[in-house]
Formats: sequence, structure tokens, C-alpha cells
Amino acid sequence: MHLLVYGPGRLGTAICGAATAAGWSTAVVGRPGDTRRAAAPAADVVIDASRGDALLGNLEHALAAGNRRFVLATSGWDADTALVRDRLLEAGAAAVVAPNLSLGAALFIRLVETAAGSFAAARTFEPSIVEWHRAGKADRPSGTARSIASRIVAVDPRWAGPDEPPGDTPGRSPLEVFGVRAGGAPGTHLVTFDGAGESVELRLTARDRTAYADGALAAASWLTAERRDAGLHPFDAVVDALLEAPVPVPA
Repeated sequence: MHLLVYGPGRLGTAICGAATAAGWSTAVVGRPGDTRRAAAPAADVVIDASRGDALLGNLEHALAAGNRRFVLATSGWDADTALVRDRLLEAGAAAVVAPNLSLGAALFIRLVETAAGSFAAARTFEPSIVEWHRAGKADRPSGTARSIASRIVAVDPRWAGPDEPPGDTPGRSPLEVFGVRAGGAPGTHLVTFDGAGESVELRLTARDRTAYADGALAAASWLTAERRDAGLHPFDAVVDALLEAPVPVPA
């Protein structure tokens, strides 16, 4: 497997390290503003681990070289979602997308959704989200926090998520989502269901970026396992395939 990775930062470096350990080869491309940027090389899969404001330019750069499989491993490009989807469909290209490409995060979000439905039925618990990320992270709330919020409001109609315009949510209170930007930690998400005399907390803590890198490689493998339809594919499809795989039996 040969990967083309956009973004030489923390996540891109972690992905390249994981790929090398797996016996894959990689090439790294910098930001679109680099005047020395040459044509993109061909690759089995392109992974964008740069920034939200660079993703669309990176996509065009890679498509121009004939690349047609993508893992979009960055967040903060929500405003360009329609453009990215249309460009992929036009080019006959497929992309896996998620604000967080770790298996633990994907399962955590599913767990939160199940819990939120139960607490909504109880009617006496109020959900909230707090997320901590390194000081340099630009988007707030994080893509993972917004994804968690969307799952909560989908099963608990008392609340409106951070991506919903206030005028479109009459009778619904804003779900409390608070972001902290300090230090260098890769990310922590705390979901609390608070009642009158008790509270329940669910926490996801990333110790480093290896889980994100492993998820990116799993998404790349999923894209190459068989022909995928053009357009955007949620990381949930990759997670489902991983969960359906036979469990190895010790010899």
C-alpha cells in the first residue's frame, strides 16, 4: 500500500509512522500555499491530515494526479462539505470522513447515543459536553464534540445542538458544549448526564495520536478492499466492518 499524506504535522507524522510500521510506503505534501508544490504523486489512498481550510485545495491537487481514494482525517471544513461531496461525485472518487478516526471514539459516540436515549426517557437528567484540546487547535467545539452533540439531540428532543441556528429550534434549549484550549493534550471529551441528586459521566481520553493513525490506516484498507461508491462515506462503515471481522482464535 502506498499512501499520500497531506499535512506534515502531529497527525500526519503519526499516520506515516504507523504506515511505515505496517510495511506501507508514504509520501508527504505540505500546504497549498507552498509555491514549490509539485504535482501530486499517484497513490493507493490519499489521507488529508492538514487543516480544514486546506482540505479543498488538497483534494483538487490530488484529484488532478488521478487519485480517487481519500481519507479525510481533519476537521473544520463543514462549510465546504457540499463542495467536497460534489467534487468527489464528479470525479468518481470515494472518501471516508470522520472528525475522529479512532475506533474508541467511534464506539464512545455510539455509547453516548444509547445512554442519551435512556436518560431522555428518564426526563430528569440534563446532558452536557466539555472538551479539552491542545492550545493550537482552531475549531471550537471540536468536530468530535459536535458529532457527540448531534447524536444526543437526535434522541433527546429537549435540546438543540451547536450546529443548529437558534431561530430554527423553538422550545428547545441549547445543549451546553464547552471547549478548553490549553496545553498539548491530543483530546479529552467528557459527557455528563446531571440529575437532581446524582450525575453520570462518560469520558474519552486520547493519550496520544496512535489511535487516530490506526483508524486512518483501517479506513485506507477499507477503501481498497473493494470498489466503493463515489462520494462521502462515514467512518461508521469502517467500524462496522472491523466489528464484523472474525475474532482471531489463539493457537
